[in-house]
Amino acid sequence: MGRVTARRRVIRVRNGEVSARPDTLVAEEPLEIRLNGKPLAITMRTPGDDFALAAGFLVSEGVLGRDDELANIVYCAGATEDGSNTYNVVDVRLAPGVPVPDISLERNVYTTSSCGLCGKASLDAVRTTARWPLTDGPEPMRLAPSLLAALPDRLRAAQRVFDRTGGLHAAALFTRDGQLLDIREDVGRHNAVDKLIGRALQSGSLPLSGTVLLVSGRASFELAQKAVMAGIPVLAAVSAPSSLAVDLAAETGLTLVGFLRGASMNVYAGEERVVLG
Repeated sequence: MGRVTARRRVIRVRNGEVSARPDTLVAEEPLEIRLNGKPLAITMRTPGDDFALAAGFLVSEGVLGRDDELANIVYCAGATEDGSNTYNVVDVRLAPGVPVPDISLERNVYTTSSCGLCGKASLDAVRTTARWPLTDGPEPMRLAPSLLAALPDRLRAAQRVFDRTGGLHAAALFTRDGQLLDIREDVGRHNAVDKLIGRALQSGSLPLSGTVLLVSGRASFELAQKAVMAGIPVLAAVSAPSSLAVDLAAETGLTLVGFLRGASMNVYAGEERVVLG
């Protein structure tokens, strides 16, 4: 697994017995994302799929939408005294002709709102920057509750690093028939989703019409935003959504399912895609 996991000494107490042993933990390190050489953002992530993470982040920010808009992504020398590469800094180069956003303005206005701090401004920002309508593909999506209920177990079965650490979130992309298309794990829910979306951008698969995005935690506004920006029509979560995530789903036509546990679930928006009787 390389830097995905790390070993640390732990004191274990079990049934009154104390022992010392090494424990496998999920790795967490900062990743600085630069755009055409200028610092753009820093995120705490689990190393791995860093180029996909950066690409997916820029899809979520409305900078990228097609694979031909991306020239390349490279690692830069890290911030160490000897200049060695820490693999914690990436530079994204846009293709010629692709407009470079005003980073100082973009980060202060749009991304602040994407954190769910501005209510109406947040919804307007996503609505005006989303490139694609949320479409079902060649035919309308009609998802049976039994199909949705089966997805968390399929996600869990595909989580490789979680079994070793118990400390990772996961995001998975499924077809309308419940087939697993891709899964990514990360210490941050938003990073796992960005890795999925970035891989789709790199393979020329955007927009992700007719797919279902499942996340292992709650459905925040930020995750709903990322689904909308990638053209994903259905977002399901095993935990609760936020109020702003529900508002965004209702305004954009996103189907939002929360508390997806066993045979139970709550449909907060876009119920026309779920067979409810």
